Amino acid sequence: MSAVSSRLPVFPWDKLEPYKATAAAHPDGIVDLSVGTPVDPVPALVQEALAGAADSPGYPTVWGTPALRDAIKGWLEKRLGARSVEHTNILPVVGSKELVAWLPTQLGLGAGDQVAYPRLAYPTYEVGARLCGAEAVVYDDPTELDPTRLKLLWLNSPSNPTGRVLAKDELVRIVAWAREHGVLVFSDECYLELGWEAEPVSVLHPDVCGGGYEGIVAVHSLSKRSNLAGYRAAFVAGDAEVLGELLQIRKHGGMMTAAPVQAATVAALGDDAHVQEQRSRYAARRAALREALERHGFRIEHSEASLYLWATRDEGCWETVAHLAGLGILVAPGDFYGEAGERFVRVAFTATDERVEAAVKRLAR
Repeated sequence: MSAVSSRLPVFPWDKLEPYKATAAAHPDGIVDLSVGTPVDPVPALVQEALAGAADSPGYPTVWGTPALRDAIKGWLEKRLGARSVEHTNILPVVGSKELVAWLPTQLGLGAGDQVAYPRLAYPTYEVGARLCGAEAVVYDDPTELDPTRLKLLWLNSPSNPTGRVLAKDELVRIVAWAREHGVLVFSDECYLELGWEAEPVSVLHPDVCGGGYEGIVAVHSLSKRSNLAGYRAAFVAGDAEVLGELLQIRKHGGMMTAAPVQAATVAALGDDAHVQEQRSRYAARRAALREALERHGFRIEHSEASLYLWATRDEGCWETVAHLAGLGILVAPGDFYGEAGERFVRVAFTATDERVEAAVKRLAR
């Protein structure tokens, strides 16, 4: 039996462990800015909705409750400007990472097919291609790719790791090209509500898709905007034919969002106040870390959105990681996201206010 894991790259975070140990040895403890995991409380109304649905003895459905689909529909129309959204254009998923990793397999892709994603990108796009035996292809401009064998095109705006935002006219051009060549577009928009110096636009906006969802699907998550990473609450929206096929496959696989999480998602999508409160927290941490890094000799590129600062000292990323670890600060090396990141580090501003303040003080020395 051939181990499936042999198809996959080495899990990158294991390489960071020695530097984590160095940072943890700091007298005042580690400031971990390496992983973009939320640290602030889950909003009270979400916790209450979860607890209120705790008595859920029956199996949930893969498609979710009508109330969940209504909540997603309302959010898509209000927040993204999407029009004429039907329940058939919606599919809940068990966290966005699961969707990204298993999507090529669930689409029936395999040897001879290509899956494309940005040159600097979330590593799970590549993992998804490898799991099904497809060829992973990176791009700077997807419209320059040969579409002959290209079956799945990943967009990511705002970008993880760079924070780059694709302008509306770029999205229009890419979507038109993909439709012309019959290439399915999945747009990872999990950081869309975290724009700082740019206003991210969804592929579902009518100015981008022309009011129809053929050949396009957007991926959204509540992990960042609502501090629900531990809930695994996410959904996809777009092409009804594609989502209908995925729904049938996921029914057989039992890929069901837990009933209490569905109820919590309804509450989270129906409230804007907690999103603005969390944005304010992140904005303050971002400003403090950016100023401290720049004073320390870093240059920040892109970073106009998302939860990260894409920073460089014009040296190898592991040299920078080691330097910051010596100050008790742990960051992610840029080459985790592709060879093009070898002179950058990704700095998350998802630590507590107290830990961000500690980082700022250490960078000032």
